[in-house]
Amino acid sequence: MSETPVRVRFAPSPTGKLHVGGARTAIYNWAFARANHGTFILRIDDTDPERSTEENTQIILRAMRWLGLDWDEGPEVGGDFGPYFQTERAEMYRAAAQRLWDEGKAYPCFCTPEQLAADRAEAQARKDPFQGYQRRCRDLSREEAQRRIDAGEPYVLRIKVPEDRGDVVVRDAVHGEVSFAARELDDFVIQRTDGTPTYNFATVVDDAAMGITHVIRGDDHLSNTPRQVIVYEALGAPVPTFAHISMILGADGKKLSKRHGATNVEEYRDAGYLSDAFVNYLALLGWSLDGETTIIPRDVLASQFSLEHVSKNPATFDPKKLDWIQAEYIRSMSDQEFADQIMLPELVRAGVIGERAEFDEDWMGALVAIVRPRTKFPADVVTVTAPVFATADTLVYDEKSVAKGLAREGMGAVLDAAHAALDALDAEDWTPEAIDAALEALPERLDVKKRLVFQAVRVAVCGNLVSPPLGETMALVGRADCLPRIERARLLAG
Repeated sequence: MSETPVRVRFAPSPTGKLHVGGARTAIYNWAFARANHGTFILRIDDTDPERSTEENTQIILRAMRWLGLDWDEGPEVGGDFGPYFQTERAEMYRAAAQRLWDEGKAYPCFCTPEQLAADRAEAQARKDPFQGYQRRCRDLSREEAQRRIDAGEPYVLRIKVPEDRGDVVVRDAVHGEVSFAARELDDFVIQRTDGTPTYNFATVVDDAAMGITHVIRGDDHLSNTPRQVIVYEALGAPVPTFAHISMILGADGKKLSKRHGATNVEEYRDAGYLSDAFVNYLALLGWSLDGETTIIPRDVLASQFSLEHVSKNPATFDPKKLDWIQAEYIRSMSDQEFADQIMLPELVRAGVIGERAEFDEDWMGALVAIVRPRTKFPADVVTVTAPVFATADTLVYDEKSVAKGLAREGMGAVLDAAHAALDALDAEDWTPEAIDAALEALPERLDVKKRLVFQAVRVAVCGNLVSPPLGETMALVGRADCLPRIERARLLAG
């Protein structure tokens, strides 16, 4: 590792929501900076005037905050190398372009689109191996160029690729040495006719000015790299280390898109994924700690991430693996963490309980015990606890469960017997063990299958056939409400 302090950046364009691929790029930059005690910069590349909006910028910032990717410089934080919005750096691009022209490293080009098309057709006709810009304006004198500019003739500014430059060799931290043939490099445009910079120019001006040491980005940018190297060299700036990470594919081997399901960060947040689990999973799409470890806490990622372990092969997004990691994170929580971070916030959000609701500690512990094993997503909490927070009057019965568990012939007698057995228990004896014991005696006495007895009571108390363990649930509901529920269900029983 170089002695120069690591400085990396994530530079999204605010033209929409933060895509999964962009989120992974941000994670790798953040983790690389943290592992190397460096600086993580967030820069907003908002030079697309039609699609870049303040709303989209805020969407990106919210997604970054939810991911837990704190940035050291950038919007809302500031820093010594701002502004951190490209639209606020226009004068820097103009100054850099002017300097290159003044130094003879760039020149104005007055070729019209028609002229460019004609030159390209002629190059193709003569089978010229170089079919890019034919450098028609490269040798115009400064005086001639200025005269035409003063006359109002439209022009772009092109960089002057040295004729003896030779092939551009990029030593990529992921792909190794990648060579680009010099004959494919024309004198490309760095400033448009309206004075705005092109992407390959603006991003290099910014990265050079901000002292970026490592550019970690998707490999769809690899083809841009030789032109950017030319710009670095023209500016006299050190070329950073590049690391181009692979694409994320769907299960069909095609680039991840809407047809594969959710593709942006907010969709996963709204679906109830935990930020830590989501970051963990995205980090594994192209990187591994040791080839075996799957659960990688954020602090481990931030201390152990390295570019050496990034694969150059495309990664496949597997929703099932993401769900498994989500379940592992929930399983690893303590009861208190689960209650504080998932269960209670979700119950408040759904309006099941108030923000200041207080519960007996033992009761809450018993509730967590039945809810946590049945929770893959926060929203599951509301479904699992519905029977507990209902009342005899508000309990909703599932029609199919009523048909299967209550409407059978003889179930009325079963509920009568269950009510009597449970009514015999005092409030202080209302425990899961005592409840189960009272019900266990009924099948033999009534000569009814045990399954049918417990199904009838479950539907009567919980409203369905898929609730958590019956004794534990009834203990949480309480004697005072369980008995009226059975009385109400008696009206539905056969």
